[in-house]
Amino acid sequence: MADELDLLRHANPVPPDAPHFADGPLDHRAERRLTELLDGGRGEDGRRAARLPVRGRRGRLARGPLAVGERRPSALIPVRGRPAKVAWGLVAVLVVACVTLALVLSGPGTPPAVAAPRPLVVQADSTPVSLQVLADRAQAAVDGSPSLRKGTHVQSWSMGMSEDAPPITLPEERVVRWRADGSHTELVVATDPRHPGRPVLTDAGGAVADGHVITRRTYPPSWSDAPPESPPPHDAARLRAYLREAAHLRAAPTTPELLDAVELLLDHWTLGARESAALARLLADTEGLRPAGQVTDRLGRRGQAYVYEGHGLRRMLVMDPVTGAVLGLESVFARAEPVYGVKAGDVMSYSAWMR
Repeated sequence: MADELDLLRHANPVPPDAPHFADGPLDHRAERRLTELLDGGRGEDGRRAARLPVRGRRGRLARGPLAVGERRPSALIPVRGRPAKVAWGLVAVLVVACVTLALVLSGPGTPPAVAAPRPLVVQADSTPVSLQVLADRAQAAVDGSPSLRKGTHVQSWSMGMSEDAPPITLPEERVVRWRADGSHTELVVATDPRHPGRPVLTDAGGAVADGHVITRRTYPPSWSDAPPESPPPHDAARLRAYLREAAHLRAAPTTPELLDAVELLLDHWTLGARESAALARLLADTEGLRPAGQVTDRLGRRGQAYVYEGHGLRRMLVMDPVTGAVLGLESVFARAEPVYGVKAGDVMSYSAWMR
């Protein structure tokens, strides 16, 4: 054992007194010593160096000489009296691998769909429709169909922010379907209808193909009589109480809280005609939602826009002009947030619900 340790000490490419120990590239002498150690060659003292496996790229064990231009961190060779240190070079390899993956998936002519969507624009010559009028239209359109259905189908764009990286907008499509036995399935796909066929950026910083399945889950049977799992009522007053309970609010909801509760509701249920009419009537009695005019949402549907501004955000609710069904909800930054690289007018999130 003593002889083997002695061989390792002589073969060690970076002795303890070397400058920048375990922090920087190997010099020529260290490269030669490491090659001799890996090849089972002889050191400068004429003795044969021990052949040891060292960790190569992607975390696999590798033997043999270094490839042209390849460098392995010296800290991966243990030194007596010093513990093995983390190889900082491995971090750089992983970063390069992520960038390479994005390039391979996207190709030179198809960049990933990473740009945040622009805010929806109200048609300049359109006539705003008040929520009271819209609620009356929705009530008149109730004929029993379509019916309430548990589950949702939604396209969403959401901005991921951090203090040390630019904001990233993640486009996804989610479909939740419930079965008669109380079980349900959830399918989440990376896709952006604005750029069909183009790769989509993920929150991990890489890119995946348009239509790539992010998650596919099946949940066992479950039942609950509490909102938002229980069916929503089709009466405006009772629906307000329902949303208050679903959002766990102690007092009457403010307009931003109500909009959050509406989003929660639509992420659990696909409303029928009666429930949509009740929601339109509830929103008509909500302060601060002003009619803005006609817009075309991100799925190409025409709708009436209703805007609420406050707390640094401009929120736009898009509703069907005839049935009153909520088509989408957009949140836009009203002021810049330099810490997160956000500018005024950037879209924070957008959801578009479908049947």
